[in-house]
Amino acid sequence: MTTGTDPLVRGTGTPVTVFAHGFGATAADSRPFGGAVGGTRVFYTALAHDGVDAPGFGHPALAAQLREVADRYAADQAFGVSMGAGALCRLLSRTPDRFRRVVFLLPGVLDEVREPSAHDRLSRLDRLAAAGDHDGVARLLRDELPADVRDTATAREYARRHADTICLPSMRHVPRLLASTPAVESAADLRGVTAEALVLGSRGDDAHPVAVAERLAAHLPRARLHVFDDPAVLWTGRRRLRELVGGFLSGETV
Repeated sequence: MTTGTDPLVRGTGTPVTVFAHGFGATAADSRPFGGAVGGTRVFYTALAHDGVDAPGFGHPALAAQLREVADRYAADQAFGVSMGAGALCRLLSRTPDRFRRVVFLLPGVLDEVREPSAHDRLSRLDRLAAAGDHDGVARLLRDELPADVRDTATAREYARRHADTICLPSMRHVPRLLASTPAVESAADLRGVTAEALVLGSRGDDAHPVAVAERLAAHLPRARLHVFDDPAVLWTGRRRLRELVGGFLSGETV
């Protein structure tokens, strides 16, 4: 299984940071998080080009894609948001010394069964995507956005782009697989991670329960945890997110 397109590379020199996006997103969605990160930034798009029936599709395959890109560009740092955070957890559970610094933004699952609300959301997406209901997927994505932004042109474009990806033939039923599989076999496997880590969670986000972020930080030996009180932080707190991610990956105190 390969990544969807050639990675988008920005900047030069060290450090080299690879960015793993969330479900339905692309490299373009990861770029804002790297706005304050120095060195070389590698943004890639993960797509199931081999088909969703490929053996092991889910976090193991996503971790393999992340590893492939990181190795190709000799990345010593990594950032993962949502699904990308799960892929990063999986990679580190197998090779705990792979990166020097890592950031997990809104992790959704570790080794446990997903919260009912998060499972139901992915199940709804799965049914709509399986039926090729592009408009239905876009409506669901928009309905989940903060009320004060969901009717804006930016929100409509966001929902349309993500629906385009989720409804690709090779991506249908991926929500079901993600809903039913954990990121790691055991959270205890993360206790040997040598990287400095920043874990960013948000209260009130049903798709990314703050308890997951707290548990992840507790299992990582060198982790710092920052929890936002705003469940819509991806929309309302982008500047602060860029500052936190950029500062941490540049070696500054967070």
